[in-house]
Amino acid sequence: MNQKRFCKTLQLEDNSELIKAYKKVHAPGAVWPEITQGMKDVGILDMEIYIHGTQLFMIMDTVAGFDHDKAMAELATKPRQSEWEAYVSRFQKTSEAATADEKWQLMERIFKMD
Repeated sequence: MNQKRFCKTLQLEDNSELIKAYKKVHAPGAVWPEITQGMKDVGILDMEIYIHGTQLFMIMDTVAGFDHDKAMAELATKPRQSEWEAYVSRFQKTSEAATADEKWQLMERIFKMD
């Protein structure tokens, strides 16, 4: 099965209590079901987020024909999505009004092992 992969980054606030809380809201079963359903609805097959200090790194695997900009615009309209973004913004170096697409910056792949 062909897939597309996108890697993104985001900076958290430099506050150990906020980082601990951010991890807690992303623990298994903690993310609101409407959020993960919205991601599936727009063609996101799998997503993982890693952390090092205040730096987050996301790996997002999608369906083969995934149009990133179109899907992110559609995702922003899904149930509870804007509420979720406002909720998690307190942990992130961003504004409460920012969409997921405005917060998470696409990374450029510079190496792939043959």
